[in-house]
Amino acid sequence: MNVLIVEDEKSLALEMDEFLSKEGFIVEHAWKKSSAEEKIFVNNYDFILLDLGLPDGDGFDILKQLKSTKDRDDAVIILTARSAVDDRIKGLDEGADDYLPKPFSLNELLARMHAITRRKHKLEKNEVNIHNFLLNIQNRTVSFGDERLNLTKKEFEIFNYLVLNKNRVVSRMSLTEHVWGDILEVNSDSNFVDVHVKNLRKKLAGISPIDWFETVRSIGYRINC
Repeated sequence: MNVLIVEDEKSLALEMDEFLSKEGFIVEHAWKKSSAEEKIFVNNYDFILLDLGLPDGDGFDILKQLKSTKDRDDAVIILTARSAVDDRIKGLDEGADDYLPKPFSLNELLARMHAITRRKHKLEKNEVNIHNFLLNIQNRTVSFGDERLNLTKKEFEIFNYLVLNKNRVVSRMSLTEHVWGDILEVNSDSNFVDVHVKNLRKKLAGISPIDWFETVRSIGYRINC
């Protein structure tokens, strides 16, 4: 999943970046309100970690812009030193998914991100069973019975994103954005997405039939269940 960190305290931002990258997230930074707005205009994110006290404006303005834009479902966690109850209430009322006051534990941040993912996709726990393939979101593994699949990082991320959006057609552009990050840095003429999906399907099919893994011509992919 891809994450945008909107935080002007660079040491904290880099610490979050290192931690979340090790957990498998694709991470981008914005140090100012203006640069955050530019990135949000171009890309969709699974998570936006939003500081309120930015040098060129208030993070609440970014939150309002996000929640007023049609077809945006970025999860927003406010990270701020503001401790007033009124600020917390305002953030949640404006549509933030969670509010974490500074200083905070990175492990708590990760736990809250997993909790939001479960709520968003109506999961009871961090595991999803898809036709007897068990995907563990937290441990980043896929297994079938006692056998664990040897997936690459990108193959797991593709399968994870398709499973979380099961029964929906996921476009190649959406896969690119959520698995590789900034779409402006990706060659749109490349077939690298199809190559990774082909390798993923080969590994899945080597264990069990995957007629539920559908290619939607000229659009993308869908996992049916």
